[in-house]
Amino acid sequence: MIVWRDAGLADAAALARLGRDSFTETFGHLYRPDDLAAFLENHSETAWAGQLADPAYRVRIGEVREADAPRAVAYAKLGPPSLPFEPRGRSAELRQLYVLAPWHGTGAGQTLMDWAIATARETGARDLYLSVFTENHRARRFYERQGFERVGTYAFMVGSHADEDHVMRLTL
Repeated sequence: MIVWRDAGLADAAALARLGRDSFTETFGHLYRPDDLAAFLENHSETAWAGQLADPAYRVRIGEVREADAPRAVAYAKLGPPSLPFEPRGRSAELRQLYVLAPWHGTGAGQTLMDWAIATARETGARDLYLSVFTENHRARRFYERQGFERVGTYAFMVGSHADEDHVMRLTL
């Protein structure tokens, strides 16, 4: 059973590990080792600590108990818009929604999405944006079921490798 809570500074190491592990298990096979390593610097403990200390970011973490210790298995991160687009007004961006593969299909993604939508609304956002890799069909279908619509594309950089991502928007 996953236990959900808001993340704090003490979670930086766990979120860094979870972010690296989740991205690597899902997409690692697509990239040269140097490109993957460069991208995973975004998931350093220092980078996470900076975001967790910044009131512009909100992070929800899901943990399971393993050998009497919690293990982070899922998270969602909301922040100010950073994608290369012009928001229609006050907006939020779902920066990441990561769930480790063994917890796919358990409702963890839906729980995190419900939190992200509710939290974005609480901040007064009119729209919630995200980006998704065009070849991540599972995630794209999930976002479309939530009501997100494609509003553009952009080059998502993994090291020096450019992937095409869809920018999607949900009107709140």
